[in-house]
Amino acid sequence: MTAAKSKIATKRPKAAAKATKPAAAKKGRILTGHRPTGPRHIGHLVGTLEQWARMQDDYDCYFLIADLHVLTTDYEHPARIQQNIREVMIDWLAAGLDPKRATFVRQSALMEHAQLALLFSMLTTVARLERVPTYKDQIQNLGLNPSAGLLNYPVLQSADILVYKANLVPVGEDQLPHIELTREIARRFNTLYGDTFPEPEGLLTKTPRLPGIDNRTMHSSYGNSIRLGDTPEETTKKIMSMYTDPKRIHASDPGTVEGNPVFDYHEVFNPNKDEIADFKARYRAGKIGDVEVKRRLAEALNAYLAPLRARRAELLKKPEAALRVLDEGTEKARPLVQATLKEVLEKMGLK
Repeated sequence: MTAAKSKIATKRPKAAAKATKPAAAKKGRILTGHRPTGPRHIGHLVGTLEQWARMQDDYDCYFLIADLHVLTTDYEHPARIQQNIREVMIDWLAAGLDPKRATFVRQSALMEHAQLALLFSMLTTVARLERVPTYKDQIQNLGLNPSAGLLNYPVLQSADILVYKANLVPVGEDQLPHIELTREIARRFNTLYGDTFPEPEGLLTKTPRLPGIDNRTMHSSYGNSIRLGDTPEETTKKIMSMYTDPKRIHASDPGTVEGNPVFDYHEVFNPNKDEIADFKARYRAGKIGDVEVKRRLAEALNAYLAPLRARRAELLKKPEAALRVLDEGTEKARPLVQATLKEVLEKMGLK
């Protein structure tokens, strides 16, 4: 979900661009966000947050706390949601997202998101939603008995994007099918009711997805992530426990660099590229141990995170200030989403 060179995932038809380009945004309007499922980790930092921070001066950015989406997979623990929202906001601000340059929105506080999703669901078939890859993956990997809300997750996501008439959405590669569905919904609405919505483009991050410290997908519920709120000592401990080459028994054994998360992390967090190249050559030749490579990684990662940690420590002194930022941004966004829903209701004969 950059102002730096980003890969454009899809092309928008010229007619849609002409009809819907926001006048207030020189390079386009962006809508992106996170579900508040817990503290953010370094995968979020390099995969999305750093990209979002770079975009703020060049795009009209809306950053969404997608709390309604949490309920699609976890509606049994409502007490967690508010604490998670506070933690996500603190991590976002510490990572460089700035309320003076962007707008922060709480999804559930603007019911236009849910209302527009309901209207869009009338235009979207069940068969189409069942073909969304992430829906099938969640059922298979999480063993879920899917709710109607989970099936309609991509429709709500489409409403999140289109209620702002956003034309750019920073996403991971796994979310591109959702962007394609959003484009389909916008196209169908425009065909039926006249030009209303842009067909948004997906902006892919150039940073590869970081694996967890156990070499699985980094996920808070797996216990394999390094959180932005971890101390340097906690970070070092996690780095020293990282998965490496399971076939390498002794430091003198030749090791494999490819698929080794320690070296993936070095590529992202260690600015000394000559040192990385040296480590790789020596590792392949069995002339350096895992401990030395990990210790240097811990030093590099802690240095990389030091400025963020300093900002985060200041934000933690007044945690309610982060929620005020969210509330103020939500009120700023309210007239925009109200105008979009009003337009949609009128065009659909529901004035």
